[in-house]
Amino acid sequence: MGIFGVKAAPAGGNRNNKHAGDAFEDIALRHLQHAGLRLETRNYRTPGRGGGEIDLVMREPDGTLVFVEVRARSGLTHGGAAASVGAGKQRRIVFAARHYLSRSRSPPPCRFDVVAIDGHGLTWLRAAFDAA
Repeated sequence: MGIFGVKAAPAGGNRNNKHAGDAFEDIALRHLQHAGLRLETRNYRTPGRGGGEIDLVMREPDGTLVFVEVRARSGLTHGGAAASVGAGKQRRIVFAARHYLSRSRSPPPCRFDVVAIDGHGLTWLRAAFDAA
């Protein structure tokens, strides 16, 4: 068994990876809810191809909207889970966040967080990157 009792699947696009990804998102969601955040939506996707996805959209008690990327890695090579959120992934998340916010007349304060789950355990990186 892997991290937090969930076996991390190798890279690829099979159903076992989806199941493992959902399990890690569940762990991250519980952690964030325990810290006082409220779930707005899960797995928000932009329409069409080439868009982006946001694993969790959460709301802080002060109203800040938090776009959360959940990353899990079984090992610590190549910088671990947090390092796997590169510039391309960040651009897709920001694109999806802008699409999400386009429905709002007055967008609230926002930030981009990463919940990394790897050999170090769970690390919540607040304001991990900017929309710039």
